[in-house]
Amino acid sequence: MTDVFGDLVGQDEAVAALRRAAASAAALLRAPVPAPAGGPDDLDALAEEHDGDPGPAPADPGAGMTHAWIFTGPPGSGRSVAARAFAAALECVHGTGCGSCPGCHTTLTGTHADVRLVVPEGLSIGVNEMRALVLRAASAPSGGRWQIVIIEDADRLTEAAGNALLKAIEEPPPRTVFLLCAPSTHPDDISVTIRSRCRVVPLRQPPPAAVAEVLVRRDGIAPDVAEWAAAAAQGHVGRARRLARDPEARQRRDAVLAVPRRLTGVGAAFDAASALIEAAEAEAAASVAEIDEAERTALQTALGAGGTGRGAAGAMRGAAGQLKDLEKRQKSRATRAQRDALDRALVDLAGFYRDALIMALRAPVAPVHTDTASLAGAGAQKWDAEGSLRRLEAVLECRAAIEANVKPRIAVEAMMLALWRG
Repeated sequence: MTDVFGDLVGQDEAVAALRRAAASAAALLRAPVPAPAGGPDDLDALAEEHDGDPGPAPADPGAGMTHAWIFTGPPGSGRSVAARAFAAALECVHGTGCGSCPGCHTTLTGTHADVRLVVPEGLSIGVNEMRALVLRAASAPSGGRWQIVIIEDADRLTEAAGNALLKAIEEPPPRTVFLLCAPSTHPDDISVTIRSRCRVVPLRQPPPAAVAEVLVRRDGIAPDVAEWAAAAAQGHVGRARRLARDPEARQRRDAVLAVPRRLTGVGAAFDAASALIEAAEAEAAASVAEIDEAERTALQTALGAGGTGRGAAGAMRGAAGQLKDLEKRQKSRATRAQRDALDRALVDLAGFYRDALIMALRAPVAPVHTDTASLAGAGAQKWDAEGSLRRLEAVLECRAAIEANVKPRIAVEAMMLALWRG
């Protein structure tokens, strides 16, 4: 079995930095003095003092261990993969992230008692959830190593939730580590005050060749299919795997890439917008249906559904509020799933117009969608470089509008009209 960083594709510099930090963290645990609770400066100093790495000390004085990290990078770069791998390395009984010990295995499978993973199911992470998490993280690690909190999509923290997290980062418990994942360190993604108390690990979009190699080696996918999927997914490992293995995902992509041919008039533009929205809704509904039903059944069972004893009916009547809260959370998750599905479609569409643009400019760059290269070439001749660029900008503006909470249908209809008009 490979070590815990084996799935982090094309991130050699980040992996090297995380390995050094994990070695420093292991040295802290071996040291005869307890780890300090005074913040990152004290922790860095102690990590360097007790670093057991026989190699030369890193030039960066802050390259050892600290209590708060932010993993940044574009979608598909592996932010959450890096955070989980680093958490596994910290919990590794050997201190190296071997990938085979109980600490590594339970962390990577999500069953480690001292690793808390926050994956937002709705549009945001609320303050109540964050306060409960911070309170839990303040306890001592049961395994004697580290209490770790991983927050995926930390850019979805509400202002109040961010303030609750900031308080914990400012005064961290001795052996608690916070790992945050966000697209960037821009204030729109993560607050300046939180950013100033964290070490940043920047990740880059992995090259398609590296993604294809992983698909072949780890998933057993044929090399030609892996190369096509890696290029079509634009370096996004998860999307590349989905395209290579899921026929329905390929059909949805084909339907999206057929949109430019369908835009023959105003009515066709609105029809294409409706089809895109409905496809995203259907994909999202299919992805959450099983989870929703399992959650509802589990809650009803816990509340005494089906019981025949005294008070069972009354208990169910009193459970209406809890069922309503569950439905609210599930609706929020469905909305998030719809937007994620729609965004994947918009990324594919942007790739098509990007191909048309590079062909119009005769740029020596490989196309994203090799199977629609001829269609993109025809578009490049019809629209020229300026028209292709305007269409690409329309797709990107649609993504930005949806991210800013514009109604998806309105944003997509405006985009389709812009694509038709050019």
